[in-house]
Amino acid sequence: MATITSLGVGSGLDLTGLLDQLQEAERGKLAPITLQKEQQQAKISAYGQLQTSLNAFQDAVAKINDPKLYQSLSANVRGDGITATTTASALPGSYRVEVSQLATSGSLASERVTVRDEALDLQGATAIKLSFGELGGASSISVDIAPNSTLNDIRDAINANKESGVNATIINDGEGYRLALSSKDTGVAASIDSFSFVDAAEGLVTGPFGEAPEAGAKRQGQDAALTVNGIAISSAKNQIEGAIQGVTLNLAELSIDDGETATSTVLIERDTLKQREGINGFVKAFNDLKGTIGKLTAFDGESGAAAELLGDSAVRTIESRLRSVLTGGVEGGELSTLNQLGISLQRDGKLEVDDAKLSDLVANNPQALSAFFAGDAAKGGLAGKLETSVEQMLGTNGVLKGAITGAENRVKSLDTRFERMEKSIEGTIARYRSQFSQLDVMVAQMNSMSSYLTQQFDALDAQLGRKR
Repeated sequence: MATITSLGVGSGLDLTGLLDQLQEAERGKLAPITLQKEQQQAKISAYGQLQTSLNAFQDAVAKINDPKLYQSLSANVRGDGITATTTASALPGSYRVEVSQLATSGSLASERVTVRDEALDLQGATAIKLSFGELGGASSISVDIAPNSTLNDIRDAINANKESGVNATIINDGEGYRLALSSKDTGVAASIDSFSFVDAAEGLVTGPFGEAPEAGAKRQGQDAALTVNGIAISSAKNQIEGAIQGVTLNLAELSIDDGETATSTVLIERDTLKQREGINGFVKAFNDLKGTIGKLTAFDGESGAAAELLGDSAVRTIESRLRSVLTGGVEGGELSTLNQLGISLQRDGKLEVDDAKLSDLVANNPQALSAFFAGDAAKGGLAGKLETSVEQMLGTNGVLKGAITGAENRVKSLDTRFERMEKSIEGTIARYRSQFSQLDVMVAQMNSMSSYLTQQFDALDAQLGRKR
């Protein structure tokens, strides 16, 4: 008898359909594992949202843990063309600034030569000597040049020397070419005043440009000239530091005609806006964190639907630690609790700010705010304690990292269980298929034997005259 290759062919039974039903029933054993894995993955995602919210809260806490926030001053300028910035050493005050001259850089052009890419008669010169600041703090530097240098070569040699103090270019004036030098820095001392060619012994050599630039080809650099509350100040730069303690004045955008004076008032005031923004940012970040926790632990009484972290021990630990620090306050200062700042803990666990009370403290007692939030040391104030607590929660051995690692390990364990169960199901189905195949063959054989016997009995009946 030929081998049966398709179940049910020999027996006429729907063994394939029966096997499919058995396989579906067996694979139903995988559903609980899949569901548990989905739940753990949802938890991991929820922990990620909680971590993001905690990170945002940590950033907000770090801002109010900086003593410089409560010492910060801002510079407001009344007048055009001057800007001002402050550092922590600035002091409140009003300053009248009168600028009569801006700092400029010097420039110098050589006499004309007819070509720029042919060797010049350097008369044995091995360097070009650049002289600066003849009107104040004279100095010089020598730049080596090669024999038979062209005007292009001299330009390139000067620009390649980082200490040359000038930028070199070539100008075509319509009749020939000039070597043009401009000081890199502003001010009298940095102004390029002259250049000359020297030989290896530093002896002066008459070069190809003659002894002096033509009239009008030289522009002397100058220092900025200004007064601050009537005190005369000179600066080689247009960015002036130290004229006012902790303040940098920038004159770069100022435009002054000869003989004119630009007047501005620089007002240095306490920057209360930054302090209010920092403290309100801290309150908002905490309330956002509470909102995230509320969403991740919600329960719908009507539908019975529960959020991913309802009843989660890690969340309870985080809430408990934060509440403990916030209600614990600080000791030894004029302010010891959040309530004294106008920040109160509401019944829903969120913070609420009394803007009037906080604004009064910011304007009149920033030192007390600094002592409360930042303390004498980095971890001494309320913000420092919160930072320490959040760092521990987010750390490698922290409660949140432990919860995430635990959920990830459970997912791996479920994957292993799933694989083992799947192999077991495959073995069971293979066994069923083998048994059904044997059944199919056996029924086919019995059907064949039944047909044969029927034929024999019919033939016997015919011989005996019992069959019509």
